[in-house]
Amino acid sequence: MKGAVESQPPQDVTRLLQDWSNGDARALEALMPLVYGELHRLASRYLSRERPGHTLQSTALVHEAYLRLIGQRDVRWQNRSHFFGVAAQMIRRILVDHARAHQAAKRGAGAVKLSLDEALAASENQPDLDLLALDDALNRLAEIDPQQGRIVELRYFAGLSIEETAEVLHISPATVKRDWVMAKAWLFREITGAAAAGA
Repeated sequence: MKGAVESQPPQDVTRLLQDWSNGDARALEALMPLVYGELHRLASRYLSRERPGHTLQSTALVHEAYLRLIGQRDVRWQNRSHFFGVAAQMIRRILVDHARAHQAAKRGAGAVKLSLDEALAASENQPDLDLLALDDALNRLAEIDPQQGRIVELRYFAGLSIEETAEVLHISPATVKRDWVMAKAWLFREITGAAAAGA
């Protein structure tokens, strides 16, 4: 499967991002159709793992993420992988905010569920997990090992490949693979342990 950032020539998006960072409004106009399509595919892929009947649709998610991204006026964009790395953070925040609002609306009637799928599963029989529990566990992981936290964010929330994640973080693909395996195991223990304690 192609990674999230492979469909357009990287140099085109990188050049436009850099021109936009330098104040060229025409670059943003040219950039929009290139990154919007990628963001929509990313959002659709992520939401396909959500619970049935999820009230946030991919178009709404991508619009919110896009609006937040174009509001990042002080960012010095390095390349398209950097852009989609920041997009991963935006998407995570939007989904967590949506989950919190949904949970509050239900007034404690149950947490928003998502399938952690094979990306974070330590076994094939992995149960559905609470997005808020995942977010809490990911925040704890980031305090212990910020690099592993970013790897999970980029791989799970942005759908970046091992190579794309390595490019964003300026580390080797081998390091990404090793940390990805360790982070998945750590998160699995944290989330399933917390779920068992709350049962």
